[in-house]
Amino acid sequence: MTAEEAGRGAQPQVPTEDSSRTERPDRTKTVPPGSADRPGRQPAPAETGWGNFVAEDQAGPGDPAPESERQPLGPPFWTLWTASGFSNLADGVLKVALPLIALRFTDSPTLIAGLAIALSLPWLIFALPAGALADRGDRRRIMLMANTARAALLLALVAALLSVAEPIWALYLVAFAIGCSETAYDTSAQSILPQVVPRPVLSRANGRLFAVELTANQFIGPPLGGALVVAGATLALTVPAALWVCAVGALLFVRGSFRVERTSSTSMRADIAEGLRFLWSRPLLRTLGAMVGGFNFATSAAFTVFVLFAVGPGSAMKLSEPGFGLLLTSIAVGSLLGSLVAEGIEKRLGRSRSLAVAILASVPLVGIPAVTADPVLVGLAFFLGGMAIAVWNVVSVSLRQRITPDRLLGRVNSAYRLLAWGTMPAGAAAGGVLAQYFGLTTVFAAMGILSLALLLGMRVVTEPAIEAAERDVEGA
Repeated sequence: MTAEEAGRGAQPQVPTEDSSRTERPDRTKTVPPGSADRPGRQPAPAETGWGNFVAEDQAGPGDPAPESERQPLGPPFWTLWTASGFSNLADGVLKVALPLIALRFTDSPTLIAGLAIALSLPWLIFALPAGALADRGDRRRIMLMANTARAALLLALVAALLSVAEPIWALYLVAFAIGCSETAYDTSAQSILPQVVPRPVLSRANGRLFAVELTANQFIGPPLGGALVVAGATLALTVPAALWVCAVGALLFVRGSFRVERTSSTSMRADIAEGLRFLWSRPLLRTLGAMVGGFNFATSAAFTVFVLFAVGPGSAMKLSEPGFGLLLTSIAVGSLLGSLVAEGIEKRLGRSRSLAVAILASVPLVGIPAVTADPVLVGLAFFLGGMAIAVWNVVSVSLRQRITPDRLLGRVNSAYRLLAWGTMPAGAAAGGVLAQYFGLTTVFAAMGILSLALLLGMRVVTEPAIEAAERDVEGA
């Protein structure tokens, strides 16, 4: 339930794309940012800085979409989409299968929780190097290697479960290694997209990717993982390994080189520092990152203690465990819908207003329990909040991809995600302390107010500022 890449989601049917274009650009060749033959770009006229997308289409402020209505996403994208579906289905299976398998060897809550830590810790310690790696190497090859490594690690874990007397530590080691591979894969996957599709269709492409990620990771993967564990731990680990192999097979059909051109040889440390400087020096990126960090702080605080508000006869909502799970599903359903309609909302409202509306619509997600315990109203608020998060993700991620040079995109993505996710542990701690001393209602009210206050960031994230940032990249 984070605002950045919320969830990763049964695969919708692939829409029919009109691929009958003449002189279709080669999207598999990476060229320096701003060059005339960059996929989906035209040389920028001095008057506009936004090329023919403004001059020919007379697009309104913040609307790069008219050109996108005529451009198909293309076979390379749908191959990448297929690989994403397989990969995220494996993720969804594993996030349920690993703790259930661990329960066969320990009943310690601390040891069980340690698996989640082992999977997520690499994002805190490996995110920045993963971003630098994505800008140094071939991004498709990094994705291939990461998925191959994850499949091999699961097969090694199967062997350990069959031969080691106390395999709980093997679970930890494999979970951590898979987390490292996931960090490399996700960073490169998000950075490769502008090399696969023209930039005017990034919002549509991101919406389709978020939809399949969310569906696979949250709807199909978890129940499938639980069913596979019942059938046997070996099967529960072999299936996601096979899914990652299928993802590798799909990626092999994405032809071309996706290595970003480098003008000089620099150290990894210098590369990381350059990415951080770029993020910090751009008011738009800096503000968006701070807003995401603030919202993730609020959601982490609220949902850390929400179970106390919702579950059990002594709680405010008096839900059963299955009812609680059904309630949370409303967030995922809203997110799925939001990922599919985000491009249309962006076209109608523009980037800045779309982000502002998403913030307003997400406030009830954390604030509604402060005013009502009615399950229907809370469920509706969760649905609306999930939809808002998805719209925010599609619009903001697409914007970040548009205003960041390709040579820096991996590092900026990783630094941004570190900033976005780094506030979550602090939010969880704050939620617990506030609930302990001031009560649950205080937590939800305070986090709702904090979420609403994020609208102040929209004083920086304006349409003129977005257009200026796009012109800067065009001229880079």
